[in-house]
Amino acid sequence: MPLLERVEAIYQDVVKRNPGESEFHQAVKEVLESLGPVLVKYPDFAEAKIIERICEPERQTIFRVPWQDDRGQVQINRGFRVQFNSALGPYKGGLRFHPSVYLGIIKFLGFEQIFKNSLTGLPIGGAKGGSDFDPKGKSDNEVMRFCQSFMTELWRIIGEHTDVPAGDIGVGGREIGYLFGQYKRLTNKFEAGVLTGKGLVYGGSQVRTEATGYGCTYFVEEMLKGKKNGFKGKKVVVSGSGNVAIYTLEKVHQLGGKVIAMSDSNGVVVDERGFHLETVQQLKEVERRRIRDYCDYHKHAKYQAGGNIWDVPCDVAMPSATQNEITGKDARKLVKNGCIAVGEGANMPTTPEGVQIFLSAGVLFGPGKAANAGGVATSALEMQQNAGREAWGFEETDAKLHQIMKNVYTICSEAADEFGSPGNFVVGANIAGFIKVARAMTAHGLV
Repeated sequence: MPLLERVEAIYQDVVKRNPGESEFHQAVKEVLESLGPVLVKYPDFAEAKIIERICEPERQTIFRVPWQDDRGQVQINRGFRVQFNSALGPYKGGLRFHPSVYLGIIKFLGFEQIFKNSLTGLPIGGAKGGSDFDPKGKSDNEVMRFCQSFMTELWRIIGEHTDVPAGDIGVGGREIGYLFGQYKRLTNKFEAGVLTGKGLVYGGSQVRTEATGYGCTYFVEEMLKGKKNGFKGKKVVVSGSGNVAIYTLEKVHQLGGKVIAMSDSNGVVVDERGFHLETVQQLKEVERRRIRDYCDYHKHAKYQAGGNIWDVPCDVAMPSATQNEITGKDARKLVKNGCIAVGEGANMPTTPEGVQIFLSAGVLFGPGKAANAGGVATSALEMQQNAGREAWGFEETDAKLHQIMKNVYTICSEAADEFGSPGNFVVGANIAGFIKVARAMTAHGLV
């Protein structure tokens, strides 16, 4: 069978075997479209059916999560953990608590995580998990009861040498603390390496909170440097206002740029003077309020209810909210308004049409599996510290993160050049991430 037909046949088989999981289909298609030249150079990967095997999770677990709300009413949610690939090391990937979560979302995230983790150069495999539970509007006690019920099932399949979850959307320091406490109670072990994103007082790492936002900004800075440019003097828009967005804001300002727009699911705030980091942190991390309340503290800022952040003219766009938030229409608007670089802080936030529009227009484009790898990279650094009973300082950990992101940029750039797509970091990230995992899978035999 001709090569392109074989790759298309693999994709169609994935769609057939995983009906109704559109996000997973999209993630697989985006990777497979890059791999034709790899199979030409490494025909043994095709013979061993590495692509077919890598598209099938090693293990999928779905479970019931019953819990009681503050009114005494019983609630029932669904929990997931997809352990996708352990060729490079123990499964590693976050937990997402959000009403949109279903198996297809978890599989898309876990599939992306395989290649993201590979690009970091650290010994970690790919996984993802979560629940359709919504922590928004819940009391601390309700969140605690849910997390304890969730971990009462999850603990059976995780461990510091087996599977190490972390946070994602809806799972921050509060949730990780409740999850860890229940794991410790169930196992009667203080196994610090079983979860990352922990508080500093019980085994967490410096920079872990900041890592995804910092790392994405470092990656975009490297892309800009490749064109003899940088963040200095650039206007930046950052979608979302959660953890990734907040620390993207901080690092952009440190590098001389100015974040002029942020958002949440209700609307967009524009502050042409540049967002005030401390205000955003207070609103979102302490008081858990909406981004519109920023305008109460900074009267010159403008709130647009239901607005589209991608309509705001900028030099650099940093999508940091959720999947498929930049459509083809949005991408065309960004290009028209002069955007020169895009860094994906979220996972797959740009639709395939949007990606093609950016690449065709010569916009520097950092795909999520490369640009937002800083979060999982620092999680792996947290695992290292836990294993050695060490606690590194902020500057030391940040320097390690910075170097990892430089390495990710270089790996992606070199792979793109080698396989005939110079400057295309989508192709570079897919190929570089795939080849490392494929070599490990080949070495392990048919398992």
